[in-house]
Amino acid sequence: MTGQVNLAYDYPLLGAFWTMLWIFLWVIWIFLLFRVFVDVFRDDSLNGWAKAGWCIFVIVVPFLGVFVYLIARGKGMGQREVNQARARQQAFDSYVRETAGPAEPSATEELARLSEIKARGDLTNEEFQRAKEKILR
Repeated sequence: MTGQVNLAYDYPLLGAFWTMLWIFLWVIWIFLLFRVFVDVFRDDSLNGWAKAGWCIFVIVVPFLGVFVYLIARGKGMGQREVNQARARQQAFDSYVRETAGPAEPSATEELARLSEIKARGDLTNEEFQRAKEKILR
């Protein structure tokens, strides 16, 4: 065997630590870039030229672009995230309410149904008044 064999002890522990640290920092950087781009396109107060300007700035000079964006518009990033989460929750709640339908008929629907039953002659005037009072309570 003339080839060189690399064993596990040829790679020191500190080297493994630095490798993991650089991989971690690289993943954080990619995550931060995506967050900035998502925030640029989520913000309705920016017009198209401003969005294009921020994107070009972040692409051409990534470190400076991201840090300037975080300093200039970082405070609003959290607020925009909260607003979008609230809007999504409200849309979901309204969808659930719309799909499930009303749990109980409203008082006006009940009164309309009672007046139809009375008009058919199935209820007496006294029964109608008692049922109406019960609904209106």
